[in-house]
Amino acid sequence: MPVKILMVCLGNICRSPLAEGILASKLPKDKFLVDSAGTGEWHVGRQPDERSIATAKKHGIDISKQRGKHFTPKLFNEFDYIYVMDGSNLDDVTFLAKSEEQKAKVKLILDELFPGDNVDVPDPYYGLQNGFDMVYEMLDEATDLLAKKLIEKHS
Repeated sequence: MPVKILMVCLGNICRSPLAEGILASKLPKDKFLVDSAGTGEWHVGRQPDERSIATAKKHGIDISKQRGKHFTPKLFNEFDYIYVMDGSNLDDVTFLAKSEEQKAKVKLILDELFPGDNVDVPDPYYGLQNGFDMVYEMLDEATDLLAKKLIEKHS
């Protein structure tokens, strides 16, 4: 049974699809499953934002087959780790937790780089392409550390 990691942002079309694609590219597929979801329902079933797709593609990662999903409480039982992109996502997801064990699965992704500093991955949706590039770099750095930790712990 693979270790399951879920990436969560607001709409599941910008940050969490990038985080999913980046982390999945760094982990052995036979041992880990990475997915993503959004706290909002607006983009369920849709492809990631074209700017996220283009940014990932520049780095050799194809996220075009991903489809938006909504975060629901049942996902606490399906995933071993849940990484959120910002404090608002953290509040929304932990609010749905039914136990301390479920809450303990939820962490800010940038805590990998800045433990305890509560640093958010900015939402690039209303900005320009360079915002997506910046988000990619942040997530790439955080997932380097995360992938190393996960491989060490689960191999």
